[in-house]
Amino acid sequence: MANNFTFKRWQDQVILLLGLWLIVSPWAFSYPDGSAQMLNAIISGLVIALLAAFDLYKTYFWAVVVNLLVGVWVAASPWILRLADQRVMLWNELIVGIAVVILALWELRTDPELHKHWPGAAA
Repeated sequence: MANNFTFKRWQDQVILLLGLWLIVSPWAFSYPDGSAQMLNAIISGLVIALLAAFDLYKTYFWAVVVNLLVGVWVAASPWILRLADQRVMLWNELIVGIAVVILALWELRTDPELHKHWPGAAA
C-alpha cells in the first residue's frame, strides 16, 4: 500500500518540492527585499506547497486545478510584473511554473481517482 501511495502521488511530491523551492528562491537568488518578485515567489510557493501537501493527504480535483493555475501564473508572472529583464528571476519562475503545470496536467490525466471528480463524470 505504501509503495502504491508513493508511486501514485509522485507528482504531488515533486510539486511540493517546487513550491518549497519557490519559497526559498528569493534568498537563494537575492531578490530585492519586499519586492513584487519576492512576494510573488513566496506567496505562489506557499499556495503550491500547501495544495500539494493537502493533495498528498487526499486527492481533490480542485486542488490540482488551482495548482495548475498558479503554475500558469508563476510562469507568466515575469512578464506580467515586468521583470522579464531580470534573467535569473525570469528563468526561475518560468521553469518552476512550467514544471508545476506539466506535473498537474500529468496528474489530471493519469490519476484514476481524479477522473471520478471531473465535471460531468458519472459517480
